[in-house]
Amino acid sequence: MNCKERLIVALDVDTLQEVESLVDKLNPYVGMFKVGLQLYTSLGPKIIEVIKNRGGRIFCDLKLHDIPNTVAQSSRVLTRLGVDLLNVHASGGSKMMEAAAEAVANEASKLGIIKPSLIAVTVLTSLGTEDLKEIGLDKEPVEVVGSWAQLAKSSGLDGVVSSPKEATLIKDLCGGEFLIVTPGIRPAGSNVFDQKRITTPSDALKVGATHLVVGRPITNAPDPALAAKKILEEMEAYYADK
Repeated sequence: MNCKERLIVALDVDTLQEVESLVDKLNPYVGMFKVGLQLYTSLGPKIIEVIKNRGGRIFCDLKLHDIPNTVAQSSRVLTRLGVDLLNVHASGGSKMMEAAAEAVANEASKLGIIKPSLIAVTVLTSLGTEDLKEIGLDKEPVEVVGSWAQLAKSSGLDGVVSSPKEATLIKDLCGGEFLIVTPGIRPAGSNVFDQKRITTPSDALKVGATHLVVGRPITNAPDPALAAKKILEEMEAYYADK
């Protein structure tokens, strides 16, 4: 992968006009656009077609988490819509993840298309130790992330979403081919917003992240294209120094 393919921009906006403007501005610098709950619930599945028609690739970040059959059927629908990357929640367990993996592979084969990558969400980057304790997980985030990453791999998934701070552990546990998609990326000096486990683009790559998800530091910037270009240049500088 080149650096552009590794950069994902989160389209956490509400309107079609905002999406079209951002996709047009950012396409030269971005490998994929993340469609999350905010955008999907605002505009529905048609937004997938809008982005694809403008040349964008799509990470559909709905964090599917339900009984195995429901998640499998939802995964089939997203595969038919043509997303390139989708996710489920690792806390749904192995049967749910296995059902999703099988559904995605079968649907892609039936349609004669490249199978979208399927990854699992581990511990949200907004959660720290005390937050986990509050919901009954009396463990450090890194312990939970490592356990769930191994469960995702054994369930047939292609990778996980995790904080950059757990990327090295995941790489050691799951191997170099396993995707590690890392939100919570903040260029040096930028606002951390509501994230707790964050790092810079170059530091995330250094510890093993394969894809970086950046939202507000790009989409809220006065010049989103310039902000994306600067992050891309930081990523390229890291590989140039290796």
